[in-house]
Amino acid sequence: MSLPAALKARLRLPLIAAPMFLVSGPALVKAACRAGVIGSFPTANCRTVEELDGWLAAMADDLRRTADETGRAPAPLCPNLIVHRSNLRVPDDLAAVLRARVELVITSVGSPEPVLKPLKDAGCLVFADVASVRHAEKAVAAGVDGLVLLTAGAGGQTGWVNPFAFVRAVRAFWDGIVVMAGGMADGHAVAAAETLGCDLAYMGTKFIATRESLAKDEYKQMLVKSRVDDVLLTRAFTGLETNMLRPSIAAAGLDPDNLPVRGAIDIAKDINAAERDRPDAKRWKDIWSAGHSVSGVTDVPSVAELIERTAAEYAAARRSVQFV
Repeated sequence: MSLPAALKARLRLPLIAAPMFLVSGPALVKAACRAGVIGSFPTANCRTVEELDGWLAAMADDLRRTADETGRAPAPLCPNLIVHRSNLRVPDDLAAVLRARVELVITSVGSPEPVLKPLKDAGCLVFADVASVRHAEKAVAAGVDGLVLLTAGAGGQTGWVNPFAFVRAVRAFWDGIVVMAGGMADGHAVAAAETLGCDLAYMGTKFIATRESLAKDEYKQMLVKSRVDDVLLTRAFTGLETNMLRPSIAAAGLDPDNLPVRGAIDIAKDINAAERDRPDAKRWKDIWSAGHSVSGVTDVPSVAELIERTAAEYAAARRSVQFV
């Protein structure tokens, strides 16, 4: 199964604005969808299920108005369900997503199997984040529609596999939808992912440094000033392999080269609203993630401006290799 033609026709670029914890909010998602890019966000960015219901309803209303005004359906919005067993909100967040009748959902940090049947019964496409071929095989066996391949260049939760090897290994047994995540610095990278055999690409880090993102201004400016050598792969903050910004770790009073290894993964602690509000809570609030594409961040444009640039780069890349 490739990307449905009706969905593909609504996209200006084969691109997803990646779901980013405490960064992706309604303004970013709506701007991406209006500009023809799938806008995604973790449901955990909402402090309560009631807030999630409000976000989904408001975004859907805005995109309906956009369709009425332009005569063209925008790209779909896409909630991201963090399905790790420690996340006690999964059933309630799933219910909210089903109430909103969304077209597309991304699952991450765990098997998609517990949420697959109700989502598929509702006619929703389900993509699963995977960081290894073994995880990809399990997700395919569970019945997902698409795989998001977390390669070594992805920000936040990441993988270890080279993207060229990962995509071709997965394509050896899977002809469904493939999304490449990691290192998407511009439209040339998006075109390269497509050439390699991907249907879509994830772009995260560059969307952090947009005016609509929920990131602090200091975070955005740090991205502008940083380069790929400033990205550190560590388990210190989540128990998962994550790519984090060295300068933010140092600014929080920690030594990037002498960090403890966090033990068990506890998603509930990461997303708990009260935990986020603690004065000494630094993880994610003050210690920030970035992918290998950070070297491509040179300013803080609007989402529309970023997509316009990326579309021009993508078109130039396709012309340069004489796509037909």
